[in-house]
Amino acid sequence: MKKAKLFGLGAVALTAGLLLTACGNGNSGTDSTDGGSGSSSAGTTAALITDTGGVDDRSFNQSAWEGLEAWGKEHKLSRGNDGYQYFQSSNESDYIPNIDQALTAGFQTIFGIGYKLQPAIKEQATNNPETNFVIIDDVIDGLDNVVSATFKDNEASYLAGIAAAYTTETNVVGFIGGVKGEVIDRFDAGFTAGVEAGAKELGKEIEVKNQYAGDFSAPDKGRSIAQGMYAQNADIIFHASGGTGNGVFQEAKSLNESGDKKVWVIGVDRDQSDEGGYTLNGEDKNFTLTSTLKGVGTVVEDLAQKSADGDFPGGEHTVYGLKEDGVGLTKGQLSDEAQKAVDAAKEQIIAGDVKVPEVPESK
Repeated sequence: MKKAKLFGLGAVALTAGLLLTACGNGNSGTDSTDGGSGSSSAGTTAALITDTGGVDDRSFNQSAWEGLEAWGKEHKLSRGNDGYQYFQSSNESDYIPNIDQALTAGFQTIFGIGYKLQPAIKEQATNNPETNFVIIDDVIDGLDNVVSATFKDNEASYLAGIAAAYTTETNVVGFIGGVKGEVIDRFDAGFTAGVEAGAKELGKEIEVKNQYAGDFSAPDKGRSIAQGMYAQNADIIFHASGGTGNGVFQEAKSLNESGDKKVWVIGVDRDQSDEGGYTLNGEDKNFTLTSTLKGVGTVVEDLAQKSADGDFPGGEHTVYGLKEDGVGLTKGQLSDEAQKAVDAAKEQIIAGDVKVPEVPESK
């Protein structure tokens, strides 16, 4: 297992306002006008296979696509089979067919975005040893043509918990997860531990409400859960639920615009401050308290280039945490007191003085 420094995390993770149009089931997002020059040489093509969230999920998949798109544009590659492309999955049965499409099109490097693609990537990588594969958020051992990239989401989530503890006025906060599993466990465990640590520092008790939607692409479920949590006095919700989190933002916007109460959302994987804008009494405001950052786009960009340069680190498992600048937390709307506490906690984690759990206590 290798730890690598992620430079330029913010440059990709904070990209906002891209107008991304999702494709239909199993289709690719082809747009030859996106890129520059004509066909590229072997080894410089890369494809991205999304999970069910799609490239416009305003979260994990979108960050990955922004990274691949930035790489393609930087090297004047066309968006399509001669350069860079995405294949969107509407459900898990699309994974293998989408990888097959990418292989048939001749892409030299194929990225599987999310742990759910691990079995499909492993199978296809085994059957196609001349093609480079990357699995994000999971590990595939024993294959020299696969790079595994995972993140210490628990560390960034711990900082989000500290921020929540120093911001809540009701002393009730919430966590909404997508699908239970090893990855979301890290968000859950880190956030809860951070809230508890922050509460201890402040000498108060804070309740953490916890619920899973069982889906990463169900905004209606996200909104329903958020509605219940806010009704039970939570004033901050941290979501780690992909597109499901869009519903959390919808509910928070409705409540804030009504003027009845002030509530916050903590975003995930990329700066989600754009999702928190609203207007009250003619004044522009924002309810995205902060967002955890995950350098998915930077990893995609970096590994696409290494493959193109013939330096693809096949067989390696690379882990990105706070120390490697692979995860982080935005300033957002944090108070000076909250930011100071977050900064102190970050230093403690990097120094090894604080060990952030990866599994919730109840597991």
